[in-house]
Amino acid sequence: MRSFPFIERRQAVVLLRVAVSLFMMAHGLMRLYLGTVGGFGEFLNSKGFMIGGMLAWTITIFEIAAGAMMAFGLFVKWIAAVFIIELITGIFLVHLPKGWFVVGATQGGMEYSTLLIIALIVTAAHHSGN
Repeated sequence: MRSFPFIERRQAVVLLRVAVSLFMMAHGLMRLYLGTVGGFGEFLNSKGFMIGGMLAWTITIFEIAAGAMMAFGLFVKWIAAVFIIELITGIFLVHLPKGWFVVGATQGGMEYSTLLIIALIVTAAHHSGN
């Protein structure tokens, strides 16, 4: 049964899983491309994380590797859970003080992170595997 004129429900969930995986991978890939992993580590240190540099590299590598794994349907629930924790942490460290909107009435807010969290919850809830 089709849930939309041209896509079945299962295909829609796969599309969402792959899309949210690519969005999460983009964070790590862009950090590598721009050479800003060190700056991310310094930011984490400024927020009280004692091992910010190592944490920044761990997060960056996780976003890329786990994002790819999740796109292929591997360990979806576990990876989604870690991504959700990462995004919630980012909301509290960065976005919450800036308000809701990413652009518009405010800038840098938490709406994008919140949408990713919801997409990860839906993806994990619909994944029948591990």
